Order: sequence, then structure tokens, then C-alpha cells
Amino acid sequence: MSVIRVVLADDHAVVRQGIRDFLEEESDIVVVAEASNGEVAKQRIESLLPSLAILDIRMPDATGIDVTRWVMERKLPVRVLILTAYDDDPFVMAAIEAGARGYVLKTADASQIIAAVRTVAAGQLAIGAEAARTLVARIAQNHHTVNLIEPISEREREVLGYAAEGLTNRGIGRQLNISDRTVQGHLANIYAKLGVASRTEAVTKALQLGWIELPKGSL
Repeated sequence: MSVIRVVLADDHAVVRQGIRDFLEEESDIVVVAEASNGEVAKQRIESLLPSLAILDIRMPDATGIDVTRWVMERKLPVRVLILTAYDDDPFVMAAIEAGARGYVLKTADASQIIAAVRTVAAGQLAIGAEAARTLVARIAQNHHTVNLIEPISEREREVLGYAAEGLTNRGIGRQLNISDRTVQGHLANIYAKLGVASRTEAVTKALQLGWIELPKGSL
């Protein structure tokens, strides 16, 4: 069993301790470092390269969204789960658009948070019910923009769906019985059609447009 190494960032020490306590009751999860603000979180993430960073949104020096964007810009092999008290639409959308793979409220049960940790660490989306409602509402609001963007092919939709599940180019190729190079070509076409530059941006935009659905188990 591979161990999920976690950096936990929250500006409240009591909250960090509580989260750490129930996470480390699990044999496959270990908190390798904590951070009380965004800048320290960046330092811990860069030096330790954990499997997963669990970030609060509102922290001193840099927000969880700032840290998420920083991780994505540096292409670090670290996935991000936002764990916060805020379910406001702008926060949810900004976090997902920045590259977070999960968004869960602190009011969730410990079992739900643990499940989200494992889901995001496995490369899939973990969106709590409240955040999911925001995504669905935004998709509905923006659905009329579909006709303004060049449609993707059925094969490109399949590639994008597997990308949303966190599969690598090789993994997608195995699922569709095509080469890594062909997968890369499909992704390049998708990026061009959507006007984006990364998988995260493509998945987020496709969700907004209703072209793909959240992977099973993400709600």
C-alpha cells in the first residue's frame, strides 16, 4: 500500500491538530509537515514534494488559491485539496480554475475528508456536495456559450474524460488502445479549441460547458 504524504496548511493550530489526528489514524496517510500561512506552505511543498497539499483558502501571506496556482505554475507533482469553511461561489470557482483537484468543507465528516484525500491523491476529482452545486449552477449559467467554441470530437471527449480522472497519456492510450503520441495530439487539439494551456484548465472549462461530467464518486 502506497502512503499518501500530506502537507497540511491552515492558520489555526487547533484545526490543524484535529485534522492531523484523524488523518494519521489511517495507515495509508501521513502528515509530513504543517504550515500556518501560505508562504510557509509553499516552502514545505517545494522542499518535501508531498503527494497532496491540503490547503485552507484564507491564510496569511498567500491564500490557498494563490498556493494552488503557484503549484500549477511550477508543474510540481503535487495535487491540491482545498479544505475550507467557505462555500461561496467565487471561492469554489477560483480554486477549481487555479488547479485544485478537490474542494471540501470543514463541516464534512472525518470519513468524507479522508475519502477526499484518497480520491485526490489517486488523481481524481473530489468535490463536496456544496461545491458541486456551485459548479453545476455555473455550468448551467454558461451553457449558452457552448456554440461559441469549436466542438470537440467524440474521441477528444473520451480523452478529456479520462484526463479528468487523472490518467496519464500512457494510461489514456491504454484505455483507448492508441499511442501516447496520439493522445498528446488529441490533447493539443482540445487545448486549441478551448483556448487553454493545461489539462486542469481544459477539464474545468469542459465541466463548465457540460461536455464532461464529474467522475463517479466525486460528489
